[in-house]
Amino acid sequence: MQSTANYLWMLSDILGQGATANVFRGRNKKTGDLYAVKVFNNLSFLRPADVQTREFEVLKKLNHKNIVKLFAIEEEMSSRHKVLVMEFCPCASLYSVLEEPSNAYGLPESEFLIVSQDVVAGMNHLRENGIIHRDIKPGNIMRVVGEDGQSVYKLTDFGAARELEDDEQFVSLYGTEEYLHPDMYERAVLRKEHQKKYGATVDLWSIGVTFYHAATGSLPFRPFEGPRRNKEVMYKIITGKPSGAISGVQRAENGPIEWSRDLPLSCNLSFGLQTLFTPVLANILEADQEKCWGFDQFFAVTNDVFHRIVIHVFSLQQMTLHKIYIHAYNMPAEFHDLVYKQTKIPSQNQELLYEGRRLVLEPGRLAQHFPATTEENPIFVITRDMMTVIGLRYEEILIPKLHSHYDLDIDSNMAKALTGVVCYYCRIASSLLLTQELTRNGISWLIEVLRDEYNETVHKNTEVTLKFNFCNRTIEKDLKTYEHVMQMSVESEIYEIHSKLLRLSSSQQNLETSLREIKNELSPGGGLTDSWINVEGTRPNDRNVEKMQVLLSLITEISCQFKKDKAQRRLSYNEEQIHKFDKQKLCIHATKAHTLFKDECVSKYEGLRSKAQEWMRKMMLLRKQLFTLKSQCFDIAEEVSKCQHYINEYQESMPPKMFANPGGIKATVNPIYTSPNTLVEMTLGMRKLKEEMEGVVKELAENNHILERFGALTMDGGFRNVDCI
Repeated sequence: MQSTANYLWMLSDILGQGATANVFRGRNKKTGDLYAVKVFNNLSFLRPADVQTREFEVLKKLNHKNIVKLFAIEEEMSSRHKVLVMEFCPCASLYSVLEEPSNAYGLPESEFLIVSQDVVAGMNHLRENGIIHRDIKPGNIMRVVGEDGQSVYKLTDFGAARELEDDEQFVSLYGTEEYLHPDMYERAVLRKEHQKKYGATVDLWSIGVTFYHAATGSLPFRPFEGPRRNKEVMYKIITGKPSGAISGVQRAENGPIEWSRDLPLSCNLSFGLQTLFTPVLANILEADQEKCWGFDQFFAVTNDVFHRIVIHVFSLQQMTLHKIYIHAYNMPAEFHDLVYKQTKIPSQNQELLYEGRRLVLEPGRLAQHFPATTEENPIFVITRDMMTVIGLRYEEILIPKLHSHYDLDIDSNMAKALTGVVCYYCRIASSLLLTQELTRNGISWLIEVLRDEYNETVHKNTEVTLKFNFCNRTIEKDLKTYEHVMQMSVESEIYEIHSKLLRLSSSQQNLETSLREIKNELSPGGGLTDSWINVEGTRPNDRNVEKMQVLLSLITEISCQFKKDKAQRRLSYNEEQIHKFDKQKLCIHATKAHTLFKDECVSKYEGLRSKAQEWMRKMMLLRKQLFTLKSQCFDIAEEVSKCQHYINEYQESMPPKMFANPGGIKATVNPIYTSPNTLVEMTLGMRKLKEEMEGVVKELAENNHILERFGALTMDGGFRNVDCI
């Protein structure tokens, strides 16, 4: 045990080791509170005096929630060496978090955002105080859990830090080689002398490598067999990187470098966040310090990302889930543009559904007032255009090969890698299941949308039928009146109206036939019912994800034991036999997990995806047909209205004297008529026709009342009310 005036610690209770100091878990003598005590070794005292005190001076200037806090500088009782008493972070470092099998392919998106936001905030505080860190890496970013249960990340280890303004430069070397800026790597790792000086932006390169590591679980620049074993190739990769590329990997010995401008499919970040963060990585992972962003631009762009809200959107016809990162003050126009960038559905063609109902976003509505969404309850976007089903995009990762020979190091590494793959399988299986459930919900809702559109068309067609029948009866009576009363040939215009009504009658009959066909498609047992979605794919009741998690727990347990075995370096005979039995079990569990993932999760999902593709195609054709019928219905309605207008004009042009005997004057015989009786018969006939027309008008009014009730029933009762009417 060692101590200072106020703190004590056990040498066996070590938290971390460095080149010049060790960090121990210590306690306050008076309160028993936990602290991290940094004790410097003899090597540290070989440094110049100003370098030895630099860390003290830097830490005294800093006070921020994302920087590990300095509480005291004291002297160890026996050696009188300076020790730093700092904030204790019980959850280890970001490096430890990334070493967990569940994060083998990167942090979850929510955790990545916390890491990046906290690192940016901590760096911003450093730059405000004119300090450069020079050793940013996951091992120097500590994690604690805040009062709200969320992670908080803090920068630590300021042994390499120094005061440096933006326009200043330095020549000394510090840092960890995988995270070093290329100019520093050349001199520090390859021992090649040069006259280059370094600026504060070298921290940005280290941040870029750290962010890539956190997003993917891997380093961005990887020679074959790793950067520590192939330093020359590592230097070639980081200095030869094309502008805009964010990673370079050599897959075979002496093989080519595979450059990429995008994050791998295996990472956890959504496409929406990747489109915002990839340009950040591309512009801070620039070897040329002239091309690299400055801190001002880095802070501006990243803070723009952090201050956005997320709206979850599911493209039903593509079967893809999206996260739309949008500012709270943005309006629907910006939202539709962002949806277009991810789905390629033009803004004007996007139709939105939310919780089974149509969603209309008023032009002035702010994004912060959009409906609250989650991955399980997103806004659905559909379109009348034909779309290809894309589905969930993910990388196919195989189970690593299990070596038969006994080797503690190889077995431990293999078990760790295998655990990471099965964790990945569990995550993808959960995403596949969610995609299927959203597709099922969306298809059910879309069927209701089609039924509503069908009901609207039937409603309009019924209205047109009533008007058409009225006009048809009226024109036929007018024709008889002209022929009987006028005793002369009828004008050609009224015949044309009659012929037009006959043609419209034929079109309407065809329309009604098509509507009946659509009704059959939407009826139970029809081609567009949703009964198939209960058969295809997987459901939560199958519990495939839970089955995989059980296997994962068994695999994780063995992996943890293998890690302990590796630490022992040598096992007794009995322990060795148990190790070999566990290795066999590991192989069995991994095979089961892989089979469950491929045969149940993936294969059945593909079956549903294929069926959905066929259904979407039929749905689109039917919806287009329904849209065409609705347009035809409106066209017929317009033509019928024109005919009604012409009929009214002809009725108004008939001589008034033919309907009345004004002033009590005795009717005289018109030369056209053979006798007074003929005129009387004509008058009585016209009066009867007038009464019949008034009856038709009354009937039409009653029909309009029925139509109003029909519309209300259609809205309330849905599809089946059509038959009742």
